[in-house]
Amino acid sequence: MQPLATLLLRWMIVLLLALLLFVQIFLIPLVAAETAARNPDLAYLEVPGIVGAVLFLVLVEIVLVCVFALLSLVRADRIFSPHAFRYVDVIVGALLASAVLLMASFLVLAAGRAVNPGILVLAVFGIVVSVSLALLVGVMRGLLRKALQLEQDLSEVV
Repeated sequence: MQPLATLLLRWMIVLLLALLLFVQIFLIPLVAAETAARNPDLAYLEVPGIVGAVLFLVLVEIVLVCVFALLSLVRADRIFSPHAFRYVDVIVGALLASAVLLMASFLVLAAGRAVNPGILVLAVFGIVVSVSLALLVGVMRGLLRKALQLEQDLSEVV
């Protein structure tokens, strides 16, 4: 079952990456332009909004690529190797960077009173989720390190 699950997950990640790329190229600029046209007093936020949204999705894509690479290591039965830590560290960094980006977006939107409070609550929720996931992946990194240590100790005994 595990080889099938990792294969399906890898295909789902490829599909997600394609969808995210579509959103970055077509939907985000379209929504930003329509929002700026409907709210001329907020038109100055169009370009920063596009940049922020695209950067956020790039961070999501980085996490997906790292998970894809980790799944490849699982499939090759090499997940308990020092090589895996690089991907885990990049995931933690991307999650923390997304929290910083969301915080910056929150501050810009709150200062300019550009959106209703519900959107600001969503931004706070995104910050909490990003930091929580970074902490969770950090804990999982510690478990990976411990498993690698145990595997090395076991190979020395055998």
